[in-house]
Amino acid sequence: MSPEIKKSNIQFVARQLGFDDCRIAPATRAPHAHDYLEWVKNGSAGDMHWLERNQERRCDPRKVLAGCKSVISLALNYLPSKENTPTDYRIARYSWNDDYHEIIEEKLKDFDLALQDMGGSQRYYVDTGPILERDFASAAGLGWNGKSTVQIHKRLGTWFFLCELLTTLELAPDSPAKNHCGKCTACIDACPTQAITGPQKMEATRCISYLTIEHKGAIPLEFRKAMGDRIYGCDDCLEACPWNKFAQVSREARLHARPEIFNHRLRDFLTLDIDRFRTLFAKSPIKRIKRDRFLRNVCVALGNTGNDDDFAPLERTAERESALVAEHARWAIEQIKERAKK
Repeated sequence: MSPEIKKSNIQFVARQLGFDDCRIAPATRAPHAHDYLEWVKNGSAGDMHWLERNQERRCDPRKVLAGCKSVISLALNYLPSKENTPTDYRIARYSWNDDYHEIIEEKLKDFDLALQDMGGSQRYYVDTGPILERDFASAAGLGWNGKSTVQIHKRLGTWFFLCELLTTLELAPDSPAKNHCGKCTACIDACPTQAITGPQKMEATRCISYLTIEHKGAIPLEFRKAMGDRIYGCDDCLEACPWNKFAQVSREARLHARPEIFNHRLRDFLTLDIDRFRTLFAKSPIKRIKRDRFLRNVCVALGNTGNDDDFAPLERTAERESALVAEHARWAIEQIKERAKK
């Protein structure tokens, strides 16, 4: 079977499994490997220590899978409808329902079986493996890396997950993508903490997604007000992208808003004990930051948006919770008092 026919069959399988795009790049050293190595060397990963591991493997898929010849990049649209969403807090859209890792891994397992039938050996990842995925997506023509460092797709905008299969199959490659950002700086201008320091330059430890999800300690004082009402992640640079005018709501129902996550007031989250937290977020990516970091984020949001009705739950939180949560609760109380004076 020729590389072209294999590729055609693979793209058919991708459509059958519900992926929104499927492109092929040759397995080579990642184009931005040097930039990544310098980024790690400069300590830019912060608490994301997994990005500091397997550095050489991350730079070259052939060191991850022996005999790797092709990288299959896949896109899955996750844009949910805005029905049943909250009014007094924000959660990044990708986490409005079930954990995308589990949803996509189901599909990749089936994809792997199909490729095995074609004679290939594979490794597959959903942002969990040692691969510079945006490099290979761009090399395959699956969008381009925007100025915010987020991948952008002409049809899907910014609202899609990337995943990959490394394979020993030799497949006909697609043409690399062209960058269509032009002079636009909407994503840079939209960032609440100025974490995007220039085109394709992200200071990760300033990013609200990093601060609310990856960062394990106290939120630095300089960023707390900029967090606003965000309690898990941030979509501002994604929402600002003009290419989203073509984006359509995802066909995957499991990625749409789950009502039980959003039928709360912000202060209600402070009453969640460990068991109720685990039950509420059982299938959500939010569960991975665990209860203390989630309550930390809630306290910051209440500090920015709360009123007198939030004093009592915040005071109880300051008295009963861990030192990490209590400090943020006390900060929130002071912020509400300061606003009341104005």
